[in-house]
Amino acid sequence: MCVREVVGAYGQLVVDVQTLADTDNLFQAGLTSLANVTVMLGLESALAIEFPERMLHRSTFESISAIRNAVEELLGQDGAT
Repeated sequence: MCVREVVGAYGQLVVDVQTLADTDNLFQAGLTSLANVTVMLGLESALAIEFPERMLHRSTFESISAIRNAVEELLGQDGAT
């Protein structure tokens, strides 16, 4: 499951995630703090990762691109999701 799919499934956005650019602000698209936690847990489950405390900041989850960068760092590889 890719980052965009997880955000679409758990983010409860007010717009279709497919219409957003990778750099669009997810919070402006309706992502709430609660939905952000749900997205994080969905990613952890789908990708068998765990976000460390140092990544638990709004900026980590503010766009598809930011989330993808964090996931790639956690997986230690390029091109993840």
